Amino acid sequence: MAVTKSLIAALIALFFVSSALATADVPFIVVHKKASLNRLKSGSERVSVSIDIYNQGSSTVYDVSLSDDSWPQDTFDIVNGNTSKSWERLDAGGLLSHSFELEAKSKGMFYGVPAVVTFRIPTKAALQEAYSTPILPLDILAEQTPENKFEWVSIVSFSIFLNNLCFRTFLCVC
Repeated sequence: MAVTKSLIAALIALFFVSSALATADVPFIVVHKKASLNRLKSGSERVSVSIDIYNQGSSTVYDVSLSDDSWPQDTFDIVNGNTSKSWERLDAGGLLSHSFELEAKSKGMFYGVPAVVTFRIPTKAALQEAYSTPILPLDILAEQTPENKFEWVSIVSFSIFLNNLCFRTFLCVC
């Protein structure tokens, strides 16, 4: 929970910094990477990854390339899409999105690293780099504890009990 709050705070700070920089005639690239786990009926697990690239600045960038090589081949198989992508340009205020899907081969915690975006600014000779937000650790093929199911059953049972108690109390008062 604390990690989520700090990530949200960082994104809000980035928004305010990007608003301040938007007044200058420069690009400001923000890259957001998200990953979610999807358990299949077969018992395997897939990881859906989406990466959004925002140009919060006021000028266009060219030769935009995304690379997300943080998924080792001995741990994941690519099921759909690619871990890299290129675009000709990203206009000021624009958004580029890319997604791919992986299937996990082994169980355990996975700590991904940020994706890398390279781009060219017409006023600079060297390629520029931007890094995505990190993803939260993924517990791949984790055992799902049945205790959570029992907690829900006890909560529902207790609420039914309270409902009956209140109804009977209401009937007795009338």
